[in-house]
Amino acid sequence: MAQVVMMKNDRTGLVKKGFVGFSWTYLFFGFWVPLIRGELTVAALHLLFTMFTFGLWQFIVAFLYNKQYTTRLIEQGYRFADTDAMNMLAAQRIGVDLSGHLVRSTV
Repeated sequence: MAQVVMMKNDRTGLVKKGFVGFSWTYLFFGFWVPLIRGELTVAALHLLFTMFTFGLWQFIVAFLYNKQYTTRLIEQGYRFADTDAMNMLAAQRIGVDLSGHLVRSTV
């Protein structure tokens, strides 16, 4: 189940919801999720991939989409702006430190 983490862009002051975990919404609605979230290019690509894989893409991406979306928010300048516990959980599950830098695995 997806968990919501609030994110804020320090430059613009905009606040958006980031998500971590399995995306039931993406599983059921597919490319409509990135379309509604304003990611037009991602939505078009996901529609194309879903058509070519006869829906298999939609099932696989349901496990990945929330992490990818939240990572794209971080790349756009958003930072975690939720409770300390939620910020830490989201950063750990996405694989970034709390400032938004990618954590490299030593293994």
